[in-house]
Amino acid sequence: MSTSTTAAPARPGPTSASWWFRSPDGDLAIAQFPNPPLFVWFGAWVLGRFDLSEAHAATVSGVRDGALLVWALDELVRGSSPFRRVVGAAVLAVQVTALVRR
Repeated sequence: MSTSTTAAPARPGPTSASWWFRSPDGDLAIAQFPNPPLFVWFGAWVLGRFDLSEAHAATVSGVRDGALLVWALDELVRGSSPFRRVVGAAVLAVQVTALVRR
């Protein structure tokens, strides 16, 4: 009894631009929709543009920062392409640094 197997096409390596922007199944993975933490961040960013009381401005700022931290950590851990994981790590580093400096 003979069986034939076909090898899966080789996935490009880290030196390939395609590798950085594609998920393991080969789909282009630069952006994702919907992305709830980014919706929350954008909503808080818009609210922050209004003339708010100091207490409300602090709350909106906390929600905005928290949503971006959640998004960045999610991308770092579960990002579907290396590009998205790197962007998540960079945003997480910037956000944590900004929070530590406050």
